[in-house]
Amino acid sequence: MNPTASPIWHKSTLPTAEIERFTVGRDRELDLYLAESDVLGSMAHITMLQSIGLLTADELQVLLAELRRILGDIRAGKFLIEEGVEDVHSEVELLLTRRLGDVGKKIHSGRSRNDQVLVDLKLWTRRQLHDIVLLVKELFDELQRQSEKYRNILLPGYTHLQVAMPSSFGLWFGAYAESLADDMLFLQAAYRLVNRNPLGSAAGYGSSFPLNRQMTTDLLGFDSMDFNVVYAQMGRGKMERNVSFALASVAGTIAKLAFDACLFNSQNFGFVKLPDECTTGSSIMPHKKNPDVFELTRAKCNKLQALPQQVTLIMNNLPSGYFRDLQIIKEVFLPAFDELKDCLRMTTYIIERIRVNEHILDDPRYDLMFSVEEVNRLASNGVPFRDAYKKVGLDIEAGNFRPVKEVHHTHEGSIGNPCNAEIAALMDRILSDFHFERVEEAERKLAEG
Repeated sequence: MNPTASPIWHKSTLPTAEIERFTVGRDRELDLYLAESDVLGSMAHITMLQSIGLLTADELQVLLAELRRILGDIRAGKFLIEEGVEDVHSEVELLLTRRLGDVGKKIHSGRSRNDQVLVDLKLWTRRQLHDIVLLVKELFDELQRQSEKYRNILLPGYTHLQVAMPSSFGLWFGAYAESLADDMLFLQAAYRLVNRNPLGSAAGYGSSFPLNRQMTTDLLGFDSMDFNVVYAQMGRGKMERNVSFALASVAGTIAKLAFDACLFNSQNFGFVKLPDECTTGSSIMPHKKNPDVFELTRAKCNKLQALPQQVTLIMNNLPSGYFRDLQIIKEVFLPAFDELKDCLRMTTYIIERIRVNEHILDDPRYDLMFSVEEVNRLASNGVPFRDAYKKVGLDIEAGNFRPVKEVHHTHEGSIGNPCNAEIAALMDRILSDFHFERVEEAERKLAEG
């Protein structure tokens, strides 16, 4: 091990290389996700340290200038965690100490790696949630556009995979848009849970330094702090689990949409067609145009729906206090955001280009889906509902049923009144409650000075 890069908290006895390999695990790789957040958290922390007299004004300015240089390297893709350095926190402190000498060793006063990684995870996760929210909104908007474009094009609705009643592409696209609006509520709850400051809880029991936790809360744009220091530490794992439920909710909507699209694209249905350039071929069957994009999306989103259970199984039987088990959560949690983002982008891309069959009902196999329309027509003309139902049923059995392929639904959320404007207003109300601008301004001020 390189002695100049060995963990800075080690004393005279070092663990063996094998122990070091096992305990560090994938931290050096995964902590690159957290590098920008680590620097921002350190900027807020040292600003607070100067306010309580643990750093001089000159020391603060020197440290902030160097941290901003490191932040620039991170954003330019030039930052790495050196061989022999355990994690991002150690790398940043090591760089400061190399470049600035003893003043670099002062930045850790009043904090532990425990609250440092907590604040890093929260800063990083809230930024990822912001990205997910924007991508969900893009997919929502595209689904609404398609719903309006095809609002009067009928297609069969199914129960038990049996042809049931008339539906429309307006309803089909619009249903997934409204599902995303509900998913956005989960994302909002996750964002509010994340947007609380654990910094100052140290190893989970606070500090004898007179830390100003409200100051770091304000500097980092958090809504509030995690007040109780023991609970702040207990939030590790809980935060990731609850955020995972929000991601899983979005993934569940996309997986169902992908399944529908695969089914409707098959020749036996023929309700939609994917553009040829959005399909893949076969090594043996020259006619094949496979919906691999939606199949992979379905699989990836089904995997994401297992994420809350993975996190739960890692952290659920731990008592209060910190345990190294929690490190493993990063391995399943951090990469999940990129996977969901990719699925959202790809689904939006395909939905924008999907082609709808506007002549599905020319096929007589769908005639019987208008039976309820006929029952309702008779009932509207005064025939008791049960008598109308019996008459239509007997006509079907005798082969005498002749459908009227027109629908006149007017109630809220129906074929003739899909409530797209109301659903858009619902989404807008949810989005307006995130208040991303406050967080963006706080981070900008720290980064730019």
